[in-house]
Amino acid sequence: MNHFLQAGDFVGVSFWIVSVAMVAATVFFFYEGMAVKKEWRLSMTVAGLVTLVAGIHYYYMRDYWVAEMQTPIVYRYIDWLITVPLLMIEFYIILKAIGASVSSNSFWRLLVGTLVMLIGGYLGESQVISATLGFVIGIIGWVVIIWEIFGGEASKAADANAGIKSAFNALRIIVLVGWAIYPLGYIFGYMMGSVDQGSLNIIYNLADFINKILFGLIIWNVAVKESA
Repeated sequence: MNHFLQAGDFVGVSFWIVSVAMVAATVFFFYEGMAVKKEWRLSMTVAGLVTLVAGIHYYYMRDYWVAEMQTPIVYRYIDWLITVPLLMIEFYIILKAIGASVSSNSFWRLLVGTLVMLIGGYLGESQVISATLGFVIGIIGWVVIIWEIFGGEASKAADANAGIKSAFNALRIIVLVGWAIYPLGYIFGYMMGSVDQGSLNIIYNLADFINKILFGLIIWNVAVKESA
């Protein structure tokens, strides 16, 4: 059993790069959060928590991969079960930060949609249920999220506030386009079997790197502008 990262292990290298990037992003978000108005500090704190939790889990995922050369499904989904709901809650938090009129129902729709999406994916990937059924359940949750941020209450509240409209648009494009990487990886890796575990982990790692850090950077950008 190997416990050290090898030069030719590009999957392990990708785990290492993402874990360090998440730590760096955490320091940045927490530090910058002290410089924005108090209305935006919660958003910046949540952005930092997302990358902090991800960084911790990526450290363990890297070690698991190096030792076992297998997909760290449990670690990855524990990470996602914590960080993805936090990302979704950010939509609600930033709307509240600008005083937008949005009810708690929007919060619960985003949270429930996220949990359904993740639980379906986990059950399918861990073979508790069939990969196809897990995919269908996960997609239902994703559709709930997409509906809420593109046509639901959260979307309407954002469209009525010019100050965050562009940032909100960027965030929901990440959820629509950036998050599409995950179901595509699931299809090719678990339903079609045309992508090996190593390639699938690199795809997931790259998606996490972009989606979590970029998500936080967009929030940081609007927080700085609104605090000027």
